[in-house]
Amino acid sequence: MTTMHTLTPQTDLATDIDDVARLVNEDGERVADPELERWVADVDAAALQSLYRDMTLVRRIDTEGVALQRQGQLGLWAPCQGQEAVQVGTARACRADDFVFPSYREIGVQHVRGAEPADFVIAWRGEEHSTYNPYDINTATPQIIIGAQSLHAVGYAMGIQRDGTDQVAAAYFGDGASSQGDVNEAMIFASSFRSPVVFVCTNNQWAISEPVTVQAKFPIAGRAPGFGIPSMRIDGNDVLASLAAMRWALDHARSGKGPAFIEAVTYRMGPHTTSDDPTRYRHKEEVERWKRRDPIARIEALLRTQNAFGEDFQTDVAADADRLGAAVRAAALGAVSREPIGVFDHVYEEPHTALAEQREHFAAYLAGFATEAGTGAEAGR
Repeated sequence: MTTMHTLTPQTDLATDIDDVARLVNEDGERVADPELERWVADVDAAALQSLYRDMTLVRRIDTEGVALQRQGQLGLWAPCQGQEAVQVGTARACRADDFVFPSYREIGVQHVRGAEPADFVIAWRGEEHSTYNPYDINTATPQIIIGAQSLHAVGYAMGIQRDGTDQVAAAYFGDGASSQGDVNEAMIFASSFRSPVVFVCTNNQWAISEPVTVQAKFPIAGRAPGFGIPSMRIDGNDVLASLAAMRWALDHARSGKGPAFIEAVTYRMGPHTTSDDPTRYRHKEEVERWKRRDPIARIEALLRTQNAFGEDFQTDVAADADRLGAAVRAAALGAVSREPIGVFDHVYEEPHTALAEQREHFAAYLAGFATEAGTGAEAGR
């Protein structure tokens, strides 16, 4: 299954947002798509409200993360504003026992999978254990190495095959990662072994300061069929299309037909990370165009046409966002760093003499700082 049209060398379609499948347009109007409709036939106004709530909460987490980093509470933050629809929609389609392999920007995926407030900020503070236990929410810890999680997902999917279960693994990565060998090698293995894995490529137009046209002259979804993997190219700012596409892809993989690939065309509204200045490489007009395609505003407009965006609903969602935002902030401000010597804890299942020797040397090194501090204090009297 693919929504790709015939492409010509004279046409640069890597950034084309018209050649995508969608169910809700930029004005919040439902549009027909014969490939997607049947996968969301059960989605009523209440389900749309739930999707809207999730996206709003994810944006609040993101807003708190940026603010905390600017205030010196976090070392770094990778914003996801503008990408809430693809993250929430695809994650909502997964079963609880499916295993997800996100990159560092999939805040919405982590939220839907059940991450706690502290899980979003502890890693960016460099605290103990970084973040959640992956097996608590069947979601791997966010991968910093670009594209590596695609190999992890395929390896897990091959394990699923050997276990004889009907789980599916899902790998999330960006348009820049599609140029990495890891992603292409992962697709080769997935196709060759018909592994139950779904590849979700979030094409947010920019790989740090490099536009997607550096990564691809044609839609990235067009690559997957070359590996024998069916693909779909969707409007990544349409949460309903994201849900439908992922349901299709999961069904394909779960039924033994092998891997599937989704390219979600969206936009990173903020910087690559809080250490980046996107004004150095992006035009203001481009950002303004994508603001008008906001995924949350789109579903709000749809809900209003269904008389499902009343004052009580708005108040409840705003209160939920405030509570979650406060909890994320409290988790960051209340984090307690472990003692430096703790770096040797839980390195191996069983202690051994080499580790004990290293611990002893490091303890002596730390003690040296205490002695110097004491000497300095005495000298200052």
